[in-house]
Amino acid sequence: MSACRFSLRPLHAALLAATLALTGCAAAPSKDDPFEPMNRAMFDVNDVVDGNVVKPIAELYVKAVPKLVRTGVTNVFNNIDDFFSGINGLLQGKTEKAGNDFGRVLLNTICVLGLFDVASDLGIERGNEDFGQTFAVWGFPQGPYLFVPLFGPTTVRDGTGVLVRLYAGPVGFIPFVPLRNSLYGLGYVDLRAQALDAGEVVNTGALDRYLFIRNAYLQRRRYLVYDGNPPPAIEEIEEQQ
Repeated sequence: MSACRFSLRPLHAALLAATLALTGCAAAPSKDDPFEPMNRAMFDVNDVVDGNVVKPIAELYVKAVPKLVRTGVTNVFNNIDDFFSGINGLLQGKTEKAGNDFGRVLLNTICVLGLFDVASDLGIERGNEDFGQTFAVWGFPQGPYLFVPLFGPTTVRDGTGVLVRLYAGPVGFIPFVPLRNSLYGLGYVDLRAQALDAGEVVNTGALDRYLFIRNAYLQRRRYLVYDGNPPPAIEEIEEQQ
């Protein structure tokens, strides 16, 4: 369940960050995207599959399932994400963030298995740490940007982090295949449903949707790696000299 959710998080993050890009963001250096022709082809494939299959299912999910139920589903997934965020916080030496995340998990789990996000109501912030960020802190290079159909934007480093999370996630250990696949599907649809509004922003506000999503994703990941305070990019330093 959480593994499926995590695998979609890069796409969701890019779509949510797109609203920031509307206010003006610097284009990501082309060196980050050496496979742009291939990525654009994969982006087009994703458009077809998402537009004809995934998005309609997500829209039906929003219409058919009461908001209270959908919120509960999202909270359960978030609670599992918080546990892995706590682990990554420890791996990065961010003990305060890790403590907050583990505290969130404990508090929300006590409150009906995470169906209600009591921790956020009490002002306990989510750490939002993942294995891709941990690898960055450990010094692993970002690697090329990639766009994977039904997965979304990522990089070699972030994609490797996703594979680690998929391997460690609880869903893969469920022996009953129908239940396991159903949880994967629910996590996928839940996250895609959350991205519906952000997707409309991209569709209406971007002249080149591929560049829009790529730049938003890379900026968002850089923001997260540096906990909201990234140093100036090399290009910015050169412009100032």
